[in-house]
Amino acid sequence: MLNPTRIFAAASIAAMSLFAGSAMAEGEKYVIGTDSTYPPFEFVDASGTIQGFDIDITKALCAEMKAECTFVSTDWDGIIPALNAKKFDMIVSSMSITPERLKLVDFSNKYYNTPPAIAVPKDSTISDVADLKGKVIGAQTSTTHANYAEKHLADTELKLYPTADEYKLDVASGRVDAVIDDVVVLSEWVKSDAGACCKILTTLPVDKEINGNGAGIAIRKGDPLKEKLNTAIAAIRASGEYKKIQDKYFDFDVYGE
Repeated sequence: MLNPTRIFAAASIAAMSLFAGSAMAEGEKYVIGTDSTYPPFEFVDASGTIQGFDIDITKALCAEMKAECTFVSTDWDGIIPALNAKKFDMIVSSMSITPERLKLVDFSNKYYNTPPAIAVPKDSTISDVADLKGKVIGAQTSTTHANYAEKHLADTELKLYPTADEYKLDVASGRVDAVIDDVVVLSEWVKSDAGACCKILTTLPVDKEINGNGAGIAIRKGDPLKEKLNTAIAAIRASGEYKKIQDKYFDFDVYGE
């Protein structure tokens, strides 16, 4: 995800998912924090189980590390403080590796990298980024996308939301003129019934100072788990397990450059 003033208070989602296997019964046990309101990367299915690309990748990493992993859904706005308060051991939630976040936590190597994009209603008169001047644009609070809009779309009115679901409702109902998020998130949404209102206007140039170098797994400063995760990421890339999971969700290389 692929990051800061809060306008709405986010409600906690009490959803948990357990991943364990007999082969890893003797290994380490980790609790993983995730904001499960960001499909297709993380979401809660009809049975109340956390699913998504991030979740499947994490399960593969846990299997590689012979670890037992439990997922807990956590509000995005407080997810880093919760990690540092030891409420869980790592964050896997499409979190971009940025200089600002690196002051607070360590990160694994990236596990995917996609650019930001803008979506607008299908009947919008907005035809390019220049047309956004003076318009209201929605973004999820405390995200790289909100920061990107503040810096690069400064002539728009930025409206922040605690979850992506809420900005989607507002652009569909005409309360905002456009929204900014990861291109994968917006692309999946506009292909769904819920996103039939809207279309992708354009992708945006990556600002590495804001967008970072892709999404990584956040851990507490100095945690040796970082090297274990980096080794596991390289291993599932080499084994083909990463591609198998990627192909379940995407028809392109989500790992990026």
